Amino acid sequence: MERVLIAAVIVVVAVVVALVARRRRPDAPTQPGRAVPTQLDRADFERPDAPWLIALFTSATCHTCAEVVAKAAVLASDDVAVEPIEWPTRKALHERYKIDGVPLLLIADSAGVVRRSFAGPVSASDLWAAVAAARDEPPPGA
Repeated sequence: MERVLIAAVIVVVAVVVALVARRRRPDAPTQPGRAVPTQLDRADFERPDAPWLIALFTSATCHTCAEVVAKAAVLASDDVAVEPIEWPTRKALHERYKIDGVPLLLIADSAGVVRRSFAGPVSASDLWAAVAAARDEPPPGA
């Protein structure tokens, strides 16, 4: 009887130790997120006078980038400037805005405020809807 009681105590202690060890397990390390610029200097881009800018940070070796550029090109008009910024051809702009992944598409207003952004592939309908929504909403602070 005494041995059974000792065995039961050992089992209970082992279970408690296991539960405490599980609770002390640290959370998974956080992963750095990609920084998306919130403001662009419109003078850095062609057609700074256009009411809207779609800036496409891309790479010459990125197949997805070419697809995003093709979808955005349809939106080019007098009011919307569409400008691909390809790495390494325009490396300086990638570095200035600390772009660390492509494709990155930014929709900026006439003041350079980024109203919408897409990292990675985007469907044509999502892109077109985002541009329409950005154009319909009042400017920040208005």
